[in-house]
Amino acid sequence: MKLFLNITDRLCKGGAYLSGLLLVGLVVLILIEIFLRYFFDTSTMIADEYSGYLYLASIFLGLAYTFLKDGHIRINIITSRLGDKTNSVIDKIAGIITLAVLFFILYRTILFTYDSYDLEMLSEAVSETPLYLTQIVMPIGITLFIFATIAFIFKGFRND
Repeated sequence: MKLFLNITDRLCKGGAYLSGLLLVGLVVLILIEIFLRYFFDTSTMIADEYSGYLYLASIFLGLAYTFLKDGHIRINIITSRLGDKTNSVIDKIAGIITLAVLFFILYRTILFTYDSYDLEMLSEAVSETPLYLTQIVMPIGITLFIFATIAFIFKGFRND
């Protein structure tokens, strides 16, 4: 179990680092677009489209790390008034429910990405980017999130 937790932690950190790099790339792309428009009255023609792709990828790749570091919003009006043992049980139940929802989301994002690949869908913008290439980060990010949730549940059982 310790091996699984270490691997999950490293994968989630890798996703977070990649997410950060993608955000830097997004900022650079927008700055290049601004520079080209201001000084040369021209455009990259892809900045709007690719900034959306980069933003989507950074969100999905950062989900798992954010979850591991307790960065997601938690509403604790009720749980703040309960004991540690009760909170632990609630966390485990919430983790299991979260897993069920995430597996459904993973299934749907895989279907969504596969349909884009199978139908050879292209973006409607100038670049005509194959959409499955931009959507593949969704199932990858959700898979990382599933690993992080399983690690969260394991830690809950280990601490009892």
